[in-house]
Amino acid sequence: MSNADIGLVGLAVMGENLVLNMESHGYTVAVYNRTISKVDDFVNGRAKGKKIIGTHSVEEFVSQLKRPRKVMIMVKAGNPVDAFIEQVVPHLEEGDIIIDGGNSHFPDSIRRTKYLEEKRLHFVGAGVSGGEEGALTGPSIMPGGSVAAWVHVKPIFQSIAAKVEGGTPCCDWVGEDGAGHFVKMVHNGIEYGDMQLISEAYQIMKNLLGMSNEEMHEVCKEWNEGELESYLIEITRDILAYKEDDGFYLLDKILDTAGQKGTGKWTGIVSLDLGIPLTLIGEAVYARSLSAQKKERVEASKILSGPQIKFDGDKKQFLEDLRLALYASKLVSYAQGYVLMKHAAQEFKWNLNYGGIALMWRGGCIIRSVFLGKIKEAFDNNSELTNLLLDPFFKEKIENSQASWRKVISTAALNGIWIPAMSTALNYFDGYRNERLPANLLQAQRDYFGAHTYERIDKPRGEFFHTNWTGRGGTTSSTTYNA
Repeated sequence: MSNADIGLVGLAVMGENLVLNMESHGYTVAVYNRTISKVDDFVNGRAKGKKIIGTHSVEEFVSQLKRPRKVMIMVKAGNPVDAFIEQVVPHLEEGDIIIDGGNSHFPDSIRRTKYLEEKRLHFVGAGVSGGEEGALTGPSIMPGGSVAAWVHVKPIFQSIAAKVEGGTPCCDWVGEDGAGHFVKMVHNGIEYGDMQLISEAYQIMKNLLGMSNEEMHEVCKEWNEGELESYLIEITRDILAYKEDDGFYLLDKILDTAGQKGTGKWTGIVSLDLGIPLTLIGEAVYARSLSAQKKERVEASKILSGPQIKFDGDKKQFLEDLRLALYASKLVSYAQGYVLMKHAAQEFKWNLNYGGIALMWRGGCIIRSVFLGKIKEAFDNNSELTNLLLDPFFKEKIENSQASWRKVISTAALNGIWIPAMSTALNYFDGYRNERLPANLLQAQRDYFGAHTYERIDKPRGEFFHTNWTGRGGTTSSTTYNA
């Protein structure tokens, strides 16, 4: 007899917690794991006495599911997802739904949607954010894929998702085929940027201002009660205050080499493919790569020297400047991420709801913050907004932050403090607000050495010219193309 409303495969931390979340909202869940002992351990442990059905084979697992069957896969991205799809497809019927809730790369979700729809099945690629706590208590869920599947998974997803003002769920339909996983990828890229920016603020407070962990804890506590209120500032506040049993701060004992799982890198690669300057997220990814070169950095520190660090200004005022610099830089990161999503929607023919995406990120996920409510308002006020920096609210914010932003970055540079994300944010802002950039010289150079042609300000756009700069080059020009 088919009893389960949904089935979930993959009982690692995220999988287990999602199952418990679904069950707590009144759903009966069938579970399966390749290592069968995990099923038994779960059913007899955390799931004991709950409406959770353990199964020991794919056949048994599918037989427990109500039609249309909803199979959610929570396994490692890549080949393991495809391998399980191949395993389960022979047991499914027309209209059944396969949901990939892992951190899959969006081209895989585009491919899987097409593949399964050809078999008259539906596919949902759902980005799930919030970590293990979010999975259990309410994550942010970003589903895309087969549009016909949404009506069937919507009640479950929206009931288990985090809720914000008025009980609005942090889950809505994102768009066709790979759109859900694309938006989750951009979310993760922005997460890289936010984390790097906060780490740079920490570096400035610690190395430039000479602040103690307790003092920095108090600053983050204060910041989290204002316009920087967010999950990442909140956990930074707590991390700064955390001591081990020996009375020493744990943070000071952690090795300064950062890991990464690839989603930030994917975001950077897509931005290059689409020709969108995603400079802050790119710097955040490279910052992790540089941190991983620990041995080389230790050797370099013995050979290369910088300026003597010296701060003799007003510390309280500089902390306010730092808060504003962090806010302005964060705004640039989100602005770049949204521009990338807009161009991807055109490229992949997705209908993305940008205000809705901000709302989905308001709760449950790692980048949740009050800031996102303002982004939703910006797109509610102007759905055609090309860049968040042009929204009246954010324009005013960034203009009011400018003097502080420049002061922090210049002071850090003069003292040799490494702040790649914060400084690239300001560079993007200065580039974007400039009517004329020095690319005319760059284009002249390209035409000089490679006959790549150029456009002229005194001629219509789309008309290309080549100059025989040396008198020896002739008139043949190279094909014009944009990479």
